[in-house]
Amino acid sequence: MRIPLSVLDLAPIARGQTASGSIAASVALAQGAEEHGYLRVWYAEHHNMQHIASSATSVLIAHIGAKTSSIRLGAGGIMLPNHSPLVIAEQFGTLEAIYPGRIDLGLGRAPGSDQNTMYALRRDPKSADTFPQDVLELQAYLAGESRVPGVDAVPGKGSRVPLYILGSSLFGAHLAAALGLPYAFASHFAPQALEAAVATYRREFKPSAQLDSPYVIAGVNVVAADTIDEARANLEAVRRTMAVGLFGRGRSFTDEEADMLLEQGASQHVDQMFTYAAIGTAREIADYLERFRDKADADELITAHQAPTPEGRLRSVALTAEAMSSGNG
Repeated sequence: MRIPLSVLDLAPIARGQTASGSIAASVALAQGAEEHGYLRVWYAEHHNMQHIASSATSVLIAHIGAKTSSIRLGAGGIMLPNHSPLVIAEQFGTLEAIYPGRIDLGLGRAPGSDQNTMYALRRDPKSADTFPQDVLELQAYLAGESRVPGVDAVPGKGSRVPLYILGSSLFGAHLAAALGLPYAFASHFAPQALEAAVATYRREFKPSAQLDSPYVIAGVNVVAADTIDEARANLEAVRRTMAVGLFGRGRSFTDEEADMLLEQGASQHVDQMFTYAAIGTAREIADYLERFRDKADADELITAHQAPTPEGRLRSVALTAEAMSSGNG
């Protein structure tokens, strides 16, 4: 592939599907991504979301690692304010011990939840304020250079699992640049500050032991299908699901009710999240991703494949890889 491609698997639980079915679909997606030459698959930490099965992120990575052989696997990301740095160093140190050279650790500071969920997580509302210090503490555990006297991460000590800073604002750009870490921008759902954040990161970057020059990963939605009509139908189904997830308050909705949600204002939020989306057949996908890479000034694209069924996501993964390896499908 001319542009390094990766996959962000949102581990969706489709209508009528169980968490077990969702996890099986994630295994199949990772296997498909590995077969088609993708660089990595990442999973995001979400809590109290009825349609996402990646809440226990490190457990999911461990399971999928056993079902794949070479593709990199990681968190995109762990919301570090939900955890102590030591616990995350131990979890990802364990993963690295099981799957040497295959584990990534992307870190974010967003709550990823509402206030009640923050309480259920026992998360201090001020914990995000210490995110930069917590990243440094975590990094030190993984390097075997603990900042806490007498405390080591076992496993984890000396593993040097590579860290990535995730963000959707200038905060993450400044931090990633100051620490000399790769920067992954969440343009697949929070597109507004993409160009400003990447420019800031590249301008301020300081080399580190992990990275000698800036490295940007940009998120982008992909809805690839064999025909344009099928791609558009998949997009509409995903828009309904997202509207219900955002505004449905845990209720089940028919397609007609979901369409009413969109018409009553949900479409504004959903469509903003799809600001950057490659939609269509292989030819359209290749053209869009080439342009998006230039716009985002990205070294790698991480693709969020949107379809209402596991089969649709698998087909999107395959078509995108074929398109980008041949140039135009």
